[in-house]
Amino acid sequence: MNPIDELAPFSPPRREWLRKTALAAGAAAMGGLSFGLPATRALADEGSKSLKLSWNAGAICTAPVPVALTQGFFRKRGLDVELVNFAGSTDQLLEAIATGKSDAGVGMALRWLKPLEQGFDVKLTAGIHGGCMRLLATKRSGIVDLAGLKGRTVGVSDMASPAKNFFAITLRKLGVDPDSDVRWRQYPANLLGEALKKGEVQAIADGDPTIWTLRESDHLYEVSNNLCGEYANRVCCVLGVRGSLIRKDRAAAQALTEALLEATEWTANHPDDAAKVFSAYAPNADVGQLAAMLRSHTDHHHPTGEAFRKEIARYADDLKTVGVVNAGTDSDRFASRVFADVIA
Repeated sequence: MNPIDELAPFSPPRREWLRKTALAAGAAAMGGLSFGLPATRALADEGSKSLKLSWNAGAICTAPVPVALTQGFFRKRGLDVELVNFAGSTDQLLEAIATGKSDAGVGMALRWLKPLEQGFDVKLTAGIHGGCMRLLATKRSGIVDLAGLKGRTVGVSDMASPAKNFFAITLRKLGVDPDSDVRWRQYPANLLGEALKKGEVQAIADGDPTIWTLRESDHLYEVSNNLCGEYANRVCCVLGVRGSLIRKDRAAAQALTEALLEATEWTANHPDDAAKVFSAYAPNADVGQLAAMLRSHTDHHHPTGEAFRKEIARYADDLKTVGVVNAGTDSDRFASRVFADVIA
């Protein structure tokens, strides 16, 4: 079937239904998850394996999740997948997955690895893509590279956010102490742009779509991103699956992982169509900008197996340099513990 034809079900009534469903997810909470009115799912064949997949419906980097649903990648592997819009902390999400309230989730490696170090029974099975974190400054600030942040204040949405962790790591590698040479100040994500305009901070760091939209609307300079240098081929978004599901039903974990990998590749090859799919969950977003964001991400890079395990170990090494992961943690052993090769 032509990929464009597969988007035909997105008639206005269908799009409106999906929009309302996405907005409704969050009406009720269970262990940090929003189960709401019926969560988004596709019609499944009789006998399909039912799974719950947690995701952040407001993050464009998770676009492969609804793509897998709407393009039938779950269904063709015998899965009936319910998408659960996650609304709690990372610890709550990982606990929900580990305890069976959800079966799997998609999130950011630089936020997940610390709580995974604490022993949650969740295994990372694949990388989804790289890109989507950016650090911006005004053009008049004179900040043209990360070294220019020395003595400056950077606004972030969370002191443990992936963007804060990433740019702290890269500053450390440049010889700039992210704790003593740079000040970090926390704001709600939607106020980062205002903080920059008021001069309360000299730079801001966050993820797409927030940071991309601010760059475009406020004509900001992109000082750096997480596709520079050694990170050009490093994933930031990962898939985690409940450990007990892998042990008891490895075939289901494999099918889920393969479906998301196929959806990620489809997203890379059809960014305009993927943006249309995702726009059902972001009714106020500009589809053209969503597509541009997807083109800037590395959805062609979605490692599994040993290649993915090594990327986890490298991130663990990085996080040790900024005090997020314990200095005594053996990164290679840690990566082997939190990773599962369900594709082999």
